[in-house]
Amino acid sequence: MESKYDFVRQLRRQLTPQERRLWYLLRDRRFAHFKFRRQHPVGPYILDFVCCHVHLAIELDGGQHDERAGYDARRTAWLRLQGWRVLRFWNNELMENEEAVLVRILEALVSSAPSPRPSP
Repeated sequence: MESKYDFVRQLRRQLTPQERRLWYLLRDRRFAHFKFRRQHPVGPYILDFVCCHVHLAIELDGGQHDERAGYDARRTAWLRLQGWRVLRFWNNELMENEEAVLVRILEALVSSAPSPRPSP
């Protein structure tokens, strides 16, 4: 029987072209110096991309998600109850307007980031 972590490793090797592009932009603290992870398990779910520091999840949805709207809504509701903020983008949204997607991600990161501690 395959473990959840074996499945995560498999997903990381089989990124869609859109996931591959977004991962290129987010990885290695390239994006506003925030650390992201891909195909990261949270509870019973595996999230496309997360910034654990600010509890931000980013999901890229393809056409199959039209048929899974109820599942996605339950998943998002569960994540929100756990303190996660969830951003969802369509694959074609990323490919057609990458800059707008990145602006929305940056806004979510900045609004979720803890304020720096004042010096004593």
